[in-house]
Amino acid sequence: MTFNQLDFVTYCIGSVAEGLNIDQPTVYKMLKDSGILYGYIVPAYDVLHTYSGRRITEEITEIMHERGVLK
Repeated sequence: MTFNQLDFVTYCIGSVAEGLNIDQPTVYKMLKDSGILYGYIVPAYDVLHTYSGRRITEEITEIMHERGVLK
């Protein structure tokens, strides 16, 4: 993982945590355990980092719902 990807992952975790009103360590664990972090966010960095902050949060939250991480 590059520094830019790591910085982006940190941003995504914070953004999703704020959007869902959940603490960041919990969001990190949810994304890591579900495979979204390394199976989606990191590989899709080139595309995702061009989205607005709001769109990133919506995209990740939608995937969390699809994978049953959020109900």
